[in-house]
Amino acid sequence: MASLHGCVAIVTGASSGIGEATARDLAGRGAIVVAAARRADRLASLASMVANVYASQCDVTDVSSVQHMVDGTVARFGRIDVLVNNAGIGLTGPAVQVDLDDWRQMVDVNVMGVLNCTHIALKHLIDAAAGPRGVADIVNISSVAGRKALPGSSVYAATKFAVNAFSDGLRQELAAKHVRVSIVAPGFTKSEFIEHIRPDLLAKIRASLEAMPAMTSEEIAETVTFCVTRPAGVSVSDLLVRPTEQER
Repeated sequence: MASLHGCVAIVTGASSGIGEATARDLAGRGAIVVAAARRADRLASLASMVANVYASQCDVTDVSSVQHMVDGTVARFGRIDVLVNNAGIGLTGPAVQVDLDDWRQMVDVNVMGVLNCTHIALKHLIDAAAGPRGVADIVNISSVAGRKALPGSSVYAATKFAVNAFSDGLRQELAAKHVRVSIVAPGFTKSEFIEHIRPDLLAKIRASLEAMPAMTSEEIAETVTFCVTRPAGVSVSDLLVRPTEQER
């Protein structure tokens, strides 16, 4: 496992769940971590508890906010070696009943958020890959829903299909520049994320979680760390991670 000492990582959606766990895990492996999210109080608490984690309030749907976060990271730490695009939201429900603003919000966060952060950080990642480490990493957090759409979550699934397509195309573009692009697609995971789901569907999901042990955010964080600690000549392109008992 390659060392992360001296590496600078940005993790979006880091105020809770998989993002927070990933920030903790990367910092524990020696990385300097810029934890980015909208909830400044949560970020401040995380940064106060975990060495080498630094808070940066950021809205990934706002280009100027992302630019400020990336510029601040480079000004303070001089580089960006790892970008983890984790910020996401899932608002579900039958298409005939859903509020169109919910669909728009999912596209803005889940798709445009990934594009905004990647585009603005990319030149710095390319520069880092040309340095002594010899590689840089983008990890995009997708979902099992990005492999198979289900009723009530068609637009959420569409956003994750989009993330997968973007990731694979970008991986091919950046391979010669030694910037690796990995997809990590979790199945059922215990996190705050499910609280955004409609109450009627949430009851069904909670029943499923009670019947089937879900993964923890920490387990997904370890998967992210696995991707970015491979030797420079090894790229983990796509990982679908499910609880053992999850069938689809």
